[in-house]
Amino acid sequence: MQMAGGLRIDPVVLDIGATGEGIELVVLYTEWSLASGILKKLESLTAGLNPTVRLVAVHTVPYPLPFGCQASVHAHLVEQLVDLASNCGLAVDAQVVLARYQEEGFRHVLNPESIVVIGARKQLWRSREERLAHNLAREGYRVALLHIK
Repeated sequence: MQMAGGLRIDPVVLDIGATGEGIELVVLYTEWSLASGILKKLESLTAGLNPTVRLVAVHTVPYPLPFGCQASVHAHLVEQLVDLASNCGLAVDAQVVLARYQEEGFRHVLNPESIVVIGARKQLWRSREERLAHNLAREGYRVALLHIK
């Protein structure tokens, strides 16, 4: 994954440089089971490396509503992320972002040098996670799409 952007589908190894130091992996949270599967796969994909892993979820707020969220909804999402992070063998930093649209929220937190990791299920048609992966790769981000069973 040394190119300035691109999409890798189900990579066996994440090629993140010689030492893996200073590399940030951003796992995009779209649903609990996909994020859990990604974090389990990342443990083997990054074996021997010490990357920074961020788990990012977007809390969407539709336009008719004022920009904010109920404390209980926000707390539930934070609790899910903390639970996922604690079950992973890697050090994971969990983050919740408020945005009008999910893709907009994800783009807001991504660094150009980060490697974006997205989970999806294999199906006959392109899922929203696969569309998101293709869109981000087209914009120049380095994206790894992992199919989770």
